[in-house]
Order: sequence, then C-alpha cells, then structure tokens
Amino acid sequence: MTDISSIDAVQKMLSEQGYICDRALGTVVFLSLTLGRPLFLEGEAGVGKTEIAKALAAGLNRKLIRLQCYEGLDASSAVYEWNFPAQMVAIRTAEATGSADQKALTTQLFSDDFLIERPLLEAMRPDENGPPILLIDELDRTDAPFEAFLLEALSDFQVTIPEMGTIKAPEPPIVILTSNRTREVHDALKRRCLYHWVDYPNFEREMDILQARAPEASENLSREVVAFVQQLRTEDLFKKPGVAETIDWAKCLLALDVITLSPEVIADTLGAILKYQDDIAKLHGSEAKRILDQAKASLAPA
Repeated sequence: MTDISSIDAVQKMLSEQGYICDRALGTVVFLSLTLGRPLFLEGEAGVGKTEIAKALAAGLNRKLIRLQCYEGLDASSAVYEWNFPAQMVAIRTAEATGSADQKALTTQLFSDDFLIERPLLEAMRPDENGPPILLIDELDRTDAPFEAFLLEALSDFQVTIPEMGTIKAPEPPIVILTSNRTREVHDALKRRCLYHWVDYPNFEREMDILQARAPEASENLSREVVAFVQQLRTEDLFKKPGVAETIDWAKCLLALDVITLSPEVIADTLGAILKYQDDIAKLHGSEAKRILDQAKASLAPA
C-alpha cells in the first residue's frame, strides 16, 4: 500500500512518478488526501497542474477520470446522456416483435443498459482500487451556471438522473480542479476546496524536474536549457514558457544531438518553447544571443 501518511511520503510518492514538487505543494496535496477535501490549483498554463492528478493516479494506483472543461459545458454533458440510437433500435425491435409493453419498455429504455456515463457520474461509481482521481481541468473555461451545479455536486458527492433517481458516491472521489485564471472562479466554489497557486519553479527545482523527465540529457545541456528558459520568462512575452515547454525543448534538442546551446540552435527550435508568432519574432536576430549570454552568465561561478 502506498505510504501517504506524511508530507515527506507524499512528496516521495509524487517524485517516484516523475513529479517534483516543493514542500508547500506537497503539504496541500497531503492535506487534501488526509481530509478528503477537493484541491483547487491555479497557475499559468504549463506549470504542471494537470500532471499532479496524473502522478497521484499512478502513485495511488487509482483510476484517473478527467472532465475537460470548455465554454458551454453543461451539467448533462458532464454527468450522463442516454444512448438515443440504441434506444430507437430497441423501440423498433419491440414494435416489430409485437412486445411493445409501454411500461416495461420505458423501464428498459431508461436503465443502465442505455446509460452513457460522463466523468462526474463515472467518478461516483465504486472501484475495486478505491475512489478514483477526478480531474476537473481548466474550470475557468466554463460559466457561472456550471460552477453552481458543480458546487452542489461536490458538496454531497451525488448526482441526480431524473429517470433513475439520485446516485451517491459510496466513497467520495479525490477531486482536483485546475484553472489557468483566464477569469475568476466564484468564491463559493473555492471555499469548498484547499487552494494552491502553482508557480514557475526556481532553477534548482526545474533542474530536478528536467532530470526526472528527460534523464538522458547531460547535466551541462540541462543547466543551459533551464537557465535560458528561466531568463526567457523575465522577458515581455505574450505567453511565457511553462515547465512542459522546458521538457519538450530538451527532448527536441536531444533528438537533434545538440550538446550545447547556440543562437542558431535556439532560432531553429523556438517553436518548442514559444507558441505565439509575436513572441518568436521578438527573439530573432541578436535577442536570442543576448538572452543566451545572460543565461550562461547566471551559470558562471560567483
């Protein structure tokens, strides 16, 4: 059985799954697991919010259920829907065979056989390995009515299907909500959760992350990559590169057999770390060399 009896044990469990977190984040994850409280994570895109849920699912050997939020998401799409084509086939079959008992047919049509479970309902179901990890990803993309519904669902860990009644989780799932803060999430929902802002890591922790996720990279190349990305984040960019971009870039450089960074290599691989043309345009010419020189200077011994 996985040991999660202390903050250190939780950090160790996450690190074994390749997720390196600081003590503050390890503490809030430990408290969420211990107290059974949902965990609300905010931060810039690419800092590792979603990866926490994946690492927890792997470390605890639990099923990961992901609800990817989007504009216009409503309760029915998040909970369940009926398999309408299969229901129509069943109706026509009953009519063709002359066994169309109205009451029996209605009971059959609105049963588990025709129910399509969406993430929230799926997370309420019992599982032999224990309560699943329910990841509600990018909640800030939804609107206020869905937030209100979610607040009710997370309060009682139950959902209602009009044709079947109320379904309550025998054990509450482990809930992780993430937000890129494109808008503010309502305070009422935040109050139900433990909160943590996931920031960009410092140099040492980003080095640890890169060595865990791209261990084949040499220490020298890893240091140059992390130093350059850290310096790049101080620039005036539309979208600063996250940890995910650091890892992607290092893997691209390895695929190109790069040993050390140069302005030419950076220019050729900017699409791995910057995702907007305006940002890429800013680094053409001497800008990439300037940032690289600053990054290498930061690595020089004092």
